[in-house]
Amino acid sequence: MHSEGETNDMKRRNQKGAVAVEFALVLPVLLILVFGIIEFSLVLYDQAIMTNASREAARAGVVLSSPKPTVAQIQTVATNYLSNYLVTFGSSTTPTVTVPNGAGGSFGTPLTVNIAYTFTGLSFVSMISPLTGSLALNATTTMNNE
Repeated sequence: MHSEGETNDMKRRNQKGAVAVEFALVLPVLLILVFGIIEFSLVLYDQAIMTNASREAARAGVVLSSPKPTVAQIQTVATNYLSNYLVTFGSSTTPTVTVPNGAGGSFGTPLTVNIAYTFTGLSFVSMISPLTGSLALNATTTMNNE
């Protein structure tokens, strides 16, 4: 027969073992949740940066100036903004900046700037992240020439 002290020690050991098993079961779910939140936040951040870059480029293209900026100059404004703020994790994918209706329009005509980028998360995170593969992000801004 076990004494009361031995019984309490066995209960404590069993409880410690149960806690370790519960932690092992909950940890993967917790990691997926945390890394999912981080990746989703990075996607939202990059989308906001792309929207701001397209707005800055469109604004640079429509401001009253002589001569009007060229398509290359408008694209450079967006590209510089993106290179300073976009989180890419060293990805080889670069954003594509297009100005479909050209630059140098007359007063009141629209100027559109499109930015397309393929977001890829961290490679080691992709094993446990709910966002698998790449995600296409787009931002478009249209402003009227001044």
